[in-house]
Amino acid sequence: MNTLRDMASLPNSEEVGLARTSAQELSVLLAQMPKAERAHVKIDDRALILPRQALALLRDLLSEMAQGNAVTIVPTHAELTTQEAANILNVSRPYLIKLLEAGEIAYHKVNKHRRIRFDDLISYKKQQALQSSLALDELAQQSQELAMY
Repeated sequence: MNTLRDMASLPNSEEVGLARTSAQELSVLLAQMPKAERAHVKIDDRALILPRQALALLRDLLSEMAQGNAVTIVPTHAELTTQEAANILNVSRPYLIKLLEAGEIAYHKVNKHRRIRFDDLISYKKQQALQSSLALDELAQQSQELAMY
């Protein structure tokens, strides 16, 4: 499993195609069997039983790969460095530190180093996305009211 420290590489064209096909098939199976709590999977001669939640996560992972995206799995309780958090938000590390010091994102210190919980970072990211969406909706409404379209 990849961690943030050994970032996943972009899938090649063969992997993208395989991921697309697999994601579509898995989506169909999950939709056809909405009450199934587990699945029996066979890899070569070995049989596995996977919980539905793992199958849904696998579908989402395959969907991202099908779009050519690199994927990294991070537990929600993981603690990130400021650089890892800045990378996830796609901002500079100094800007992230300003957000932390302004109380926008919760953090704690380990010795002299700041650590941010992944779920706190994602909560902030979702909040920012919602604020951006609301601002865009307001601009669109103003544009329509002023006949600027």
